[in-house]
Amino acid sequence: MIFTLNEEIHLTRCLDSLKWCGDVVVVDSFSHDRTEEICRGFGARFFQHEFTGFGDQRNWALQNTSPKFEWVLILDADERVPFELTLELASVLPRVPDSVGAFRLRRRFYMWGRWLRYSSLYPSWVVRLVRRDRVRYANRGHAETQDVIGDVRDLKGDLIDENLKGIDEWFERQNRYARKEAEFELAVDSQPLKLRDMMSGNPLARRKAVKRLAAKLPARPLIYFLYSYLWRRGFLDGKDGLVFCMMRALYQGMVEAKKHDLQRGLSR
Repeated sequence: MIFTLNEEIHLTRCLDSLKWCGDVVVVDSFSHDRTEEICRGFGARFFQHEFTGFGDQRNWALQNTSPKFEWVLILDADERVPFELTLELASVLPRVPDSVGAFRLRRRFYMWGRWLRYSSLYPSWVVRLVRRDRVRYANRGHAETQDVIGDVRDLKGDLIDENLKGIDEWFERQNRYARKEAEFELAVDSQPLKLRDMMSGNPLARRKAVKRLAAKLPARPLIYFLYSYLWRRGFLDGKDGLVFCMMRALYQGMVEAKKHDLQRGLSR
């Protein structure tokens, strides 16, 4: 199940990696490029639905596209499934106990034609392989979170994430994301921070707690840069790693600026 908006630059590689799949569903947010043409050329089932949030869109897709199989792999168009992950899916899924409702996967981020292993904070875990009737999504800032009925297990294989739209589009997208993230952080600011979650064995809960803590720290962009470039060894990715850590630190500054702007607007 692939979610798209003007993704003609990515779709061929994504769909090529899914030729083993017996049912490919594309849920599009009314693209105005060749997205639909490319999808239909690959035999994918194509739907369109107004985008109101990542969580909303995923819920609508699972409820309205009638997936043919019990297990659904959720993808963005700039992601692809490597052969190793395909083999793992074929091995694992036929013998999954009924108690399991979803699987986590690691996302491997590429930019400038290479894997940014350290500066992208790999491994970044995402819940993407789900039983179609066991997961309900909710919008969370610019992204989404999910409630799973049943256990969540880990897969060994990685998803490949490589955006080819360039740095200008990256900053345009981060500008939109920063507004959503700022609104979300302000909305949950009064909720207690559970520091014990930072030691959780669940990588998603741990990441959520770290993000909540980071949102309360002064000099947030600087702290993020030092964390990603030095503590997480982003410097091992060379100049690409330096630039990417700077870009991600700038995003943290954008979130802080938009939170300040929203707060000032409310105080007037």
